[in-house]
Amino acid sequence: ALRLVCAEIRAIALEASAMRLGCAVAALDVADGAILRDGDPSGLEYWNLALDLDRAATGTVTPKPAGAYRVVGQNIPRRDLPTKLFGAGFMQDFSRRGMRHGHVVHAPRIGMAIARLDIAAIQQAAGGAVEILRHGRMLALVADSETTLRRAAFAADTAVGWNGLPDLIPDQQNAAWLIDQPSRDGDHGAATTATAGRKLSATYSRPYISHGSIGPSCAMAEFRDGHLTVWCHAQGVYGLKTTLAGGLKLALDQVSVRHLHGSGCYGQNGADDAAFDAAAIALLRPGTPIRVQWRREDEFGFEPVGPAMRIRQDGVLGADGGLVDLTTEIWSGPHTSRGGAGNPLTARTQPDPVAPTPLTETSAPYPGAGTRNAVPNYAIPAARYRHHLVPVTPVRTSSLRGLGAMPNIFALECFIDECADAAGQDPLAYRLAMQPDPRARDVLIAVAEMAGWSARGPAGTGGGLGLGFGRYKNASGYAAVAVRVLVDADIRLVDIWCAADAGLAINPDGVIAQLEGGIIQGASWTLKEEVQFDASGVASRNWDRYPILRFSEIPPITCRMLPRPDAPPLGMGEATIGPVAAAIGNAASHALGARLRDLPLTREKVIAALL
Repeated sequence: ALRLVCAEIRAIALEASAMRLGCAVAALDVADGAILRDGDPSGLEYWNLALDLDRAATGTVTPKPAGAYRVVGQNIPRRDLPTKLFGAGFMQDFSRRGMRHGHVVHAPRIGMAIARLDIAAIQQAAGGAVEILRHGRMLALVADSETTLRRAAFAADTAVGWNGLPDLIPDQQNAAWLIDQPSRDGDHGAATTATAGRKLSATYSRPYISHGSIGPSCAMAEFRDGHLTVWCHAQGVYGLKTTLAGGLKLALDQVSVRHLHGSGCYGQNGADDAAFDAAAIALLRPGTPIRVQWRREDEFGFEPVGPAMRIRQDGVLGADGGLVDLTTEIWSGPHTSRGGAGNPLTARTQPDPVAPTPLTETSAPYPGAGTRNAVPNYAIPAARYRHHLVPVTPVRTSSLRGLGAMPNIFALECFIDECADAAGQDPLAYRLAMQPDPRARDVLIAVAEMAGWSARGPAGTGGGLGLGFGRYKNASGYAAVAVRVLVDADIRLVDIWCAADAGLAINPDGVIAQLEGGIIQGASWTLKEEVQFDASGVASRNWDRYPILRFSEIPPITCRMLPRPDAPPLGMGEATIGPVAAAIGNAASHALGARLRDLPLTREKVIAALL
């Protein structure tokens, strides 16, 4: 849409220039905003043309052809990187004159109430002046010094006691717990199933996972002259504005939200909550900027996490070994809880709080949440899924990169490998035999060539080569990933290759960065990440309890973009997370000669697979 609008504005500018210069539009061109006449400067520029753009866009002007691009398709350096690399480009670095530091003491779990408060212990530990504010059920700390505030916050961890909910049980952190819970069920796909043929069944799972943002959530808020201004790194400033206004009982025009970059997050981490924390405190201290930065313990303990999922695959193989019937059964918690004035943690503690927004997630296939990529991107004669949405889970869940796509692609692509093994066929050839989409075939063939698939070797030797494919939402970019691993007790990544089709790549370097970033994060989820619970809530509140992939564990990554300059651009931000998970799972299973189905693929699970 933006390209069409820009093309139309360019046409309007050329028509206006032709009238002023007394020449035909065909004699004019544009270079860096300057209007050229027969290739020479005309003295006119975009900057000095008085254009009337107060009109509806028609969308009728054809953008320039791919062969005429001078900027699109080139690797353009990012102007924002220098400040980010040297620590000045993030919300966490933002400050305002006269600001104070605030901290909301959150309950270990939603619904708990304060049963004990030792104010003297908090003040003594702070080592400086600290205000202790009570408003409704909110308990907040405010100090001039961040050091003083942090001391007070850590003291509050033990100086505040909570009650109101039964203890969690260990099984609740496991995806298998979901199958016995009340759920909202939905079906999609073919109603009939094949009855003849070899039947295979396998169950896969992903645990609750955290966003793992390196920089904890941060925000600044100031309430001055009846107007609330919030600076934050939330992904949706307009939705957050509505949430703040509703949750704090303000008119919409009393709230402004200004976005600054955070340290990176796909989905809903604690950014919205930190913004609400800062705003709620700022309303109690008008005229003073209030900065809230969550601690690492807060980020892991209180942010919405990606829900656990369990996926069962039941397949029927035809006479030639091909997959002719597939039933997918999915159990998942909610993937979408952003929005709604009552949803942030601190909104629930305000006087006369707004009720949380009811769950609106459905079992529809597109764009899907827990069902995202549940429809196989292969020509399987009969396929269907059943989705069990578990609305109440032990911890707050919401969107995380790819939503349900990563576990669904992991389950499908690993099951396809299992079907190929059962049929005695090569996994690549097996996929190609049921893949009619030429663009999907191209990325599969390309990554196989990159990885030396023809020399893959036998299973069970300790070294493995695995493959994974996906098209995000079955509508965005194509990605095929191959991974080579060595497996002893641990799985070690040796090489990763990716072939991708993004259509027209506006900035190829940016696309490659997205592919690489998705590969690294997907590999980390696959090998290491899992939220752990104790009786009161989340127990994995530091990097020791919640490890992520280290720089030293990242292997060489080679990405190849298949050129499609005449095809529409396709989103690539989530394209590789599912395929890389499947490729690692298939590579590890190839190395071991035994299947691994439950994420993360830890040492304990490798050993269990061999016993």
